[in-house]
Amino acid sequence: MAINLSINLNKVALLRNSRGATNPSPRVAAEACIAAGVQGLTLHWREDNRHTRVEDVHDLCQLAKDSGVEFNLEGDQREELTALALEIRPTQFTLVPVTPGEVTSDHGWDLPSQQDVVAPIMERINAAGIRSAIFMDADAENMTHAAATGTQRVEIYTEPYADAFGTPDEDKEYERLKACCVEAVAHGLGVNAGHDLDLHNMPRIGQGIPEMLEVSIGHALLADALYLGLGETISRYLKVCSGQASPAPKTC
Repeated sequence: MAINLSINLNKVALLRNSRGATNPSPRVAAEACIAAGVQGLTLHWREDNRHTRVEDVHDLCQLAKDSGVEFNLEGDQREELTALALEIRPTQFTLVPVTPGEVTSDHGWDLPSQQDVVAPIMERINAAGIRSAIFMDADAENMTHAAATGTQRVEIYTEPYADAFGTPDEDKEYERLKACCVEAVAHGLGVNAGHDLDLHNMPRIGQGIPEMLEVSIGHALLADALYLGLGETISRYLKVCSGQASPAPKTC
């Protein structure tokens, strides 16, 4: 079964914000992604508004609903974000821990010590009929604690695997990721993944981890699109998500 591809459009918003105008447009990019056949759109709304803004979330969530694709809203535990999710009803709400000053997400929730932060939000999201997910490190032993939060899915943080790809540590990190996915499913959880996945390292996941339901890819895909064009890039990513492609050479 193919892995669903959800494209994170934060970097389009970041580029737009750098000029203080409206170009490039996350909505136009989202329309191109949908036309190219993606299964979902992702936005991570950060408190500092450095890329995605609340109006982007409203706009792309409605576009996704109108277009019949999924919309995944990501973010931390602040009340305004949970309230926004309950208002707009995305397909999925992914709760992600944030460290002040971080450039990008770089760790999963520390469970069970943060159970009292995560579980009440999952309860509210589930009660609203929104699919819930939490960002977790690739640690099989922690899937027990993840399931105890009430989340329906986990999104596995894949940077360690991506960093190890092509090095002597690749097999170790791949097996750690795979074991985590297997354990998550054993605890009744659906499995998503994201962070630094690209055309080079995704084929092994697409071919070897049938438990994976969805990947959220932003930075690498949009970087590839600078060289290949957005439509061609999405076509290649969909192919690796279906398990039909071999690793591609890096573009830089």
